[in-house]
This record gives sequence, structure tokens and C-alpha cells, in this order.
Amino acid sequence: MPVLRQVVGETLRATRMRQRRTLREVSTTARVSLGYLSEVERGQKEPSSELLAAICGALDVELSDLFAEVSSILRREEKLAGSSVALVGNSAARIAVAPAAGSGGTQVRALSSVAA
Repeated sequence: MPVLRQVVGETLRATRMRQRRTLREVSTTARVSLGYLSEVERGQKEPSSELLAAICGALDVELSDLFAEVSSILRREEKLAGSSVALVGNSAARIAVAPAAGSGGTQVRALSSVAA
């Protein structure tokens, strides 16, 4: 199961990168120290609601939109965690395990490849 602060941080970083903005720009606008913002983005610090609001304001993103994106990512990761995932090289394959027809054994088959 993913850690919430890591998903929030990754989502904030992705938003900032899509805007082609630097940590320094966002930290200055949000009035948050550069080091602290960096730790939030790396999932090392759990930001308060006030800090999240300031960062979202600096990124010109609604807090509700941030939470919607985080929720979507968490939902996707939880669903993937519900199915077995086997790593193959640098990618992963979703695996289904089902009873084999007529043999009493188990049949394993790859369903699809997913990004690791």
C-alpha cells in the first residue's frame, strides 16, 4: 500500500514539473523554505493542510484538484496491489491465478503488462 505523503509529494512535484517551474520559484511564492518543499515532494515530510494550501496556491492548483489526483493514484495502486504483480526486468506483469480446469491444480497466466 502506498504512503499518502509520498503520493502527495509525487503529485505536487509532477504538477510543478509540468509547469516547468523550479523548487525555488514555488517555495518563494508559497513562502515555504526550499528544503522543506523538497522534503514534501520527496515524501519525507507530511505537510499540514495550511502548507498544502500555500503550495497549491503557488502552483495555481485547487486543493480539491490535488486531492482528486492523489485519490485517483491511490485507487489505481490499491487495485494493482489487489492483484498479484510479478516483476520481469524493468516492467511488471499482472498475473491471474485460477484453478486449472479438470486438474485440481492451479493455472497461472499473464493478464497485461503494467509500468513499474
